[in-house]
Amino acid sequence: MAQGQKGFGLIVAGVAVVGVAVIGYLVLGRGAPSIPANVVVTEADTTGFRGYMLGAAEAPIEITEYADFQCPACEAFASVQFPDIEARLIATGKARFRYRDLPLDNIHPQARLASHTAACADDQGKFWGTMKAIYARQAQWSGRSDAYDVLGEAAASAGVDMAPWRECMESAKHAGRIQASYLEASAVGVGSTPTFLIGGRLYGGMSADQMVRVVDSLITAQASPTL
Repeated sequence: MAQGQKGFGLIVAGVAVVGVAVIGYLVLGRGAPSIPANVVVTEADTTGFRGYMLGAAEAPIEITEYADFQCPACEAFASVQFPDIEARLIATGKARFRYRDLPLDNIHPQARLASHTAACADDQGKFWGTMKAIYARQAQWSGRSDAYDVLGEAAASAGVDMAPWRECMESAKHAGRIQASYLEASAVGVGSTPTFLIGGRLYGGMSADQMVRVVDSLITAQASPTL
């Protein structure tokens, strides 16, 4: 390669690197925010909000999942089992699904940041798409110091408007909501993730088939006449 061509190639490469950096800054802005734990939960954190809901309000059975975004078993459930549950239970009107955060800070230091990523996406009606994108990228951000970058990419891929999302993240707007969810899980006796609350009973990790059987049995019991 001629010296002039080599120099031009280096310039192009440099421009490309700068372009990627600029795009990254436009998407994410400043460095990762700190999402506090053990915050005081106010009435505003829980009023009108019981969790992230999917499915018909009139569905006969409610399934609550207590989950940690950094938990590998939660990722496996979200990617492998949840699509089947959506098709067989939620879309059919048998059950509504309620997602609750349980960030296990002592073993998953990035989980609360991921929870807040999804909470801020929910302000724009983008929770479920962002949830799936966060889990799909778990191997990329879990345990990394630059998790915020990948979490931001996950939110953007779900169609989140990044300017208000950044403001929400930097203000830690939903820290109390996440803590309220954490306290709820502790109060009902959840000790690991994912754990499911169905019909007043707690279940550990479940397959779609197991969950369908439980829901169907509860629906049958509801339909049976009482003596």
